[in-house]
Amino acid sequence: MQSLSFLDFAVIAAYLIGTLGLGLYIGSKIKTGSDYFLAGRKLPWWAIGMSLVATDIGAVDIVGTGGAAHQHGLAVANFEWIGCVPAMIIAAFVFIPFFWRSGVTTIPEYMERRFNVAVRSALAICWIIFMACNLGIMLLASAKMMHVHLGMTVNACIYLTAFLVGIYTISGGLAAVVYTDMIQCVIMIGGCLLVLVLGIIDLGGIDNFQAEIKKQEQIQSEKQAALVEKQEAEAAPAAGVLDVSHTSLILPADADTPFPWTGIFFGLALILSPAYWIGNQAIVQRSLGARSEFDAKAAYVWGALLKNLVPVVVAVPGLIAFVKFPELTDGDQAFPELISHLLPTGLKGLFLAAFLAALMSSIDSYLNSASTIVTNDFYKRFFRRDASDESLLNIGRVVTFLLVLWAIGFSFFLMTRSEGIYTIFQTLMAFFQGPAFAILLTGLLWKRATGVAAFIGFIVGVCFSITLFALNQESVYTALGMEPLFQISEPFLYFSIWAFVVSFSLIVIISLLTKREPDVKIEGLVFSLKPRKETA
Repeated sequence: MQSLSFLDFAVIAAYLIGTLGLGLYIGSKIKTGSDYFLAGRKLPWWAIGMSLVATDIGAVDIVGTGGAAHQHGLAVANFEWIGCVPAMIIAAFVFIPFFWRSGVTTIPEYMERRFNVAVRSALAICWIIFMACNLGIMLLASAKMMHVHLGMTVNACIYLTAFLVGIYTISGGLAAVVYTDMIQCVIMIGGCLLVLVLGIIDLGGIDNFQAEIKKQEQIQSEKQAALVEKQEAEAAPAAGVLDVSHTSLILPADADTPFPWTGIFFGLALILSPAYWIGNQAIVQRSLGARSEFDAKAAYVWGALLKNLVPVVVAVPGLIAFVKFPELTDGDQAFPELISHLLPTGLKGLFLAAFLAALMSSIDSYLNSASTIVTNDFYKRFFRRDASDESLLNIGRVVTFLLVLWAIGFSFFLMTRSEGIYTIFQTLMAFFQGPAFAILLTGLLWKRATGVAAFIGFIVGVCFSITLFALNQESVYTALGMEPLFQISEPFLYFSIWAFVVSFSLIVIISLLTKREPDVKIEGLVFSLKPRKETA
């Protein structure tokens, strides 16, 4: 570990002071609940688009994606190219303008208008649980990075990060989130690009970089073959040959990684990706605060263009770490080790500032969106329908504080788990994103879908996904005398596929067996029906 110099600390301090100052200045101008949750619906497209990117490539992506690339190769880049860009373009021209015209504050609110309050509450609960857990994941990712460079314990890093980010997010609304995200987007992409360029130069250029990757793949392949031969000689169960094609984007269906082409195409491109970009409250909320329908659409297109850069600046450094540190067993340490050994004084501080930017942009987004759901979908909906703007602001800030405390506890729990950060994040999403996409898709596109069918389909789908996860745990299937359901490691993409199929099928079948919703209720909420003249 190389200690940070005074210049490094000065760069980090300058970033923190500047960003916090801007966020607090914008937050001081918040006067109403609409200002806090939707920025008064005055956000421009260029700011929203950069905020979308900054929110999505947070601390989890910098540490987790680099770690996944170190362990499994460049196939993880499909989570950006296939998993973001196509869905963002479709969302820009079909779904996002529709939500903006409807005038809703949250996606669960749309679900009550389209179906019923039970569907709204079920979806809101899932998003709150996911966001709260995701905050813990982000804190742990940041702690792992700071532990390497600051020499502090991981626990101390978690507390410090939670304290700093908590102060910032409790005081700011959506406008503060979006405009500080703009700065953070530039710093993140610039910092990661710096690591990429210096890493390739350190390895002797692109050609030598590619040659070193092949050399390490050959070394690992020989080690694995020797291990299998030894196990066979000792009559022990063979471990199997690991996939070592680190530069391959498309991997076979039986590849020993979490990213086979079948999971990438069916689970990611067709289900998880559109569910994330069309139904994720933390993402969609920015466009709901756009100043016009054009801005809502253009923001997604601008964000999609920027998204094309992300795999290059985040995943490829993981390959550089694979060449320089092939002995690492914890992929999540790949990026921290790369920064520690590669960057000189001053530039190390710049990258740590970029990492803090990624951390803050993700945490403030999820905290603000979680507060929006709790305040609007539970507090205002069930407890105080006539709540004043001041009380809504106060509740939102209290919820933010409680979420920070919960995230600290969850991050400590994650420290006991052996899975990579990126895998934990994706598995949590896979539990409910398939069913959530099923009710969103049928609700928007099929006027025959009913509230009863949506609720049953969603609940059964979530339970089914969790059951698949449980039955694929070694302790469970061994106790039941079964074989694992999936042969690949960490099959979270397949959870989403089957959960979506179950939910979608149930919604269609039950809808045809139950009384349809009257047109007057769903007018303007389904594509096939004429929109309402007024927005809510």
